[in-house]
Amino acid sequence: MLSFSSSALGMRSSEIRRLLKIAADPSIISFAGGTPASSLLPADITDEIYNGLSDQTKRAAMQYGPTDGYPPLVAEIKKYMESKGINFDNQDLIVTAGGQQAINLVAKVFLDPGDVAVTESPSFIGALAAFKSYGADTVGVPMDNEGIIISQLLDTLDKTGKKAKILYLTPYFHNPAGITYSVNRKRQLMDALKGRDICVLEDDPYGELYFDSNDKKLTVPLKAAKDQPVQICYAGSFAKIFSPGMRLGWLIATSEIADKCQLAKQSIDACSSSFTQVLAAQFLSQNKLPAYLETLRAAYARRAGIMLDSLKKYMPEGVSWTTPKGGFYIWVTLPQNMDSTVVFNEAFANGAAFVIGSAFDPAGIKNDCLRLAFSSTPEDKIEQGIRIIAEAVRKTMRK
Repeated sequence: MLSFSSSALGMRSSEIRRLLKIAADPSIISFAGGTPASSLLPADITDEIYNGLSDQTKRAAMQYGPTDGYPPLVAEIKKYMESKGINFDNQDLIVTAGGQQAINLVAKVFLDPGDVAVTESPSFIGALAAFKSYGADTVGVPMDNEGIIISQLLDTLDKTGKKAKILYLTPYFHNPAGITYSVNRKRQLMDALKGRDICVLEDDPYGELYFDSNDKKLTVPLKAAKDQPVQICYAGSFAKIFSPGMRLGWLIATSEIADKCQLAKQSIDACSSSFTQVLAAQFLSQNKLPAYLETLRAAYARRAGIMLDSLKKYMPEGVSWTTPKGGFYIWVTLPQNMDSTVVFNEAFANGAAFVIGSAFDPAGIKNDCLRLAFSSTPEDKIEQGIRIIAEAVRKTMRK
């Protein structure tokens, strides 16, 4: 009889994977997938870039590359991140197979079985899965509309002590909560971490997708702070600002940490796709990103607005939700003790889907919330889908 590793035995099935599978029916109005709108993906830009490549560059795209990344892309990402205030003194950059691999690499080099990864609650399910795959315990800290609650974070760090190896944060247009850290909360966070022996993993796949240019100031990375009280690893991604199918992200960390992560990556995939790295390097060097981002921001702001108006119009009293300043998500809180799985089953039977709250709970228990992704749902379907979900909430309330 086969004997699986403790790591494999500890893996948790993704609720999102299950729900996406059953919500794939084209007759379902789905708010489940946190994916870019397919109609907005830059196929025309990608064609233009590829057709303009020399034969030599095309051959380079079809060859193996360095583990830390295709050098022209590494240089372009560094310039891009320097424009956000990140200084590369004693810092290295690794191109990864999506932001998920960046998270996984940090988890791999820091976590032993029994260690603790402290996260926000709720938190990104992909990060929770990565931490658990290395035998770590995930401990969630609640948030409010400005970010993680500092007093509860300190209490958690004091209780977990040296076992707390990683503090995982998504400060900008949070997945799933939709909130953005205030400037003041980020300052309080940095002050609170002084003297702590912990690695902060800052995950930033959505930071460019603000709806109002006045909110750009909220997305300055923690990694850009001049005085960093702890080691900060920064995970970026092309998934939401170019194409998820490119499977490209990046990790910025001190040279010591990056070296360990590069060794870990060598044992996983040797190098990220050279082909998509070449395309991404040209995407940045030809300055295609700014105009494309303007298109995305306008489209996602419209969709968010339609969803927020529909929630206000249809949801019964006792239901609340976040108001995102960007990104893909709205987090809905149901009346206390209401089970979002019951609501899901009712809504799905009538043609709409979302992701239940327990999928994002570090403990996998709290289920009186749900995530709505407005990013990939056609604008003319959003109101109808919210009406179906709101009616499912009302019906569940009456039971």
